[in-house]
Amino acid sequence: MTDSTYQILAIGLYFAAMIAIGYYAYRQTSDLDDYMLGGRRLHPGVAALSAGASDMSGWLLLGVPGAIYAAGLGESWIVIGLVVGAYLNWRFIAPRLRAYTYIANNSITVPSFFENRLRDHSHVLRIAAGVIILVFFTFYVSSGMVAGGVFFETTFGSSYLFGMLLVAGITLSYTLFGGFLGATLTDVAQGLLMLATLIAVPVVTIIAVGGPGEVVNAIQAADTAHNLADPGDEIHRTSLFYGGSVMAVLSAAAWGLGYFGQPHIIVRFMALRSPADAKAGRRIGISWMVLSSLGAIATGFAGLAYFFNRGETLDNPETVFLALAQIMFHPFIAGIVLAAVLAAVMSTISSQLIVCSSALVEDIYRAFGKQTSATRLVNYGRLGVLTVAVVAIVLALNPDGTILDLVGFAWAGFGAAFGPLIILSLFWRRLTSAGAIAGMITGAVVVGIWGQTDALASAMYEIVPGFIACAVVAVVVSLVTTRQNDDIEREFTEMDAAVREPAAVS
Repeated sequence: MTDSTYQILAIGLYFAAMIAIGYYAYRQTSDLDDYMLGGRRLHPGVAALSAGASDMSGWLLLGVPGAIYAAGLGESWIVIGLVVGAYLNWRFIAPRLRAYTYIANNSITVPSFFENRLRDHSHVLRIAAGVIILVFFTFYVSSGMVAGGVFFETTFGSSYLFGMLLVAGITLSYTLFGGFLGATLTDVAQGLLMLATLIAVPVVTIIAVGGPGEVVNAIQAADTAHNLADPGDEIHRTSLFYGGSVMAVLSAAAWGLGYFGQPHIIVRFMALRSPADAKAGRRIGISWMVLSSLGAIATGFAGLAYFFNRGETLDNPETVFLALAQIMFHPFIAGIVLAAVLAAVMSTISSQLIVCSSALVEDIYRAFGKQTSATRLVNYGRLGVLTVAVVAIVLALNPDGTILDLVGFAWAGFGAAFGPLIILSLFWRRLTSAGAIAGMITGAVVVGIWGQTDALASAMYEIVPGFIACAVVAVVVSLVTTRQNDDIEREFTEMDAAVREPAAVS
């Protein structure tokens, strides 16, 4: 068989495994709580790996190694910020959110939690949050489908349309029927696959170069050659601080702020079996993130050393992971590595499809008081997944820059619009629905304006001003509009007690 045949076989087996997992999840799904939140019975390891896989996407396997290859360790500040942000999210947000969403009328989505927590009888907060999720994530899903189409086009020479539709169809099949559990279980398999490849590729490459010492020598030699050839663009790839201003470092590390407001990540906290599971989930999730991130960084350095010693330079640094896999491994194993890239893309798409479906059914349809049977609600959830997927596919048919540009600040948009509200709702009794609505809109608007103003965006990542603006406005408006509400006080006290005695809430 040819190399491409081996690789296609490996990817085909991966697709078959994802569909099989989706079918298993379908057999476990009976009502909307199952479809949207897995019945709140996720094992902490499943929740942790699922959160990591749905978060990291293809940038961990392609973007991070490419950035390290091209510019060095200074590019890792985003990774550092994300790991710190994820740790804080698991440590402080996860147990409280799991307890509070159950106590607050068994809320199964972030917008419904805001409404129930703050007693917003107007439904404005819930619907506005649902619309924000729906709009941003539809474009986000579309960008993932674009990435799938480009992957098949550049890797196998197939048409973009075929690759895009194939990735969309496989992801849709296991998400449509398996729901949250299908997306989550496939995320676990995809997360393990990503971790395995991010360890295997750099380890084998380092051995091929001659060991860690030879890798360091080659990197220093590459820096010397670059600096002699272009003194005006001096580079020191092994330095974490060289060439970066304090503002640039803070701006990169500020990516970690986004974790507090990402619906497709924090929904995993809500699905845990109990608040106590957050501790084990944190240990597993952060271990996965640290190992995967170190593997991505090591891949960039090992690739630089390998190709410098051979007198070669990659035209596109972001292909270093794929190039090394195809050089170092048998074509079938290289196909598994290629499948890991698809896994990173598809895990994010599936998680976002479920959140979009919940926004349509739970946060918009049911916000208008629509009541129907559990079976019909599940079917409506599936219809929501299908609807969002079709719109995303239509957008992906013409992969112009506007879609990808929107995704560039979607992380900041969610982080600034929802992050401060999640924190305040869990730690501050006096947050009001008026404060939450004002803060959410302010955060989203500031991110939009700041991100589209070149002078501002180049000075600071837009999540920082957006996050601060949302928090300040939410607090000020809440202080002005606060009213005593015994039910809110009782639930907050019950949540606080449940976190201290996690077994009290199941």
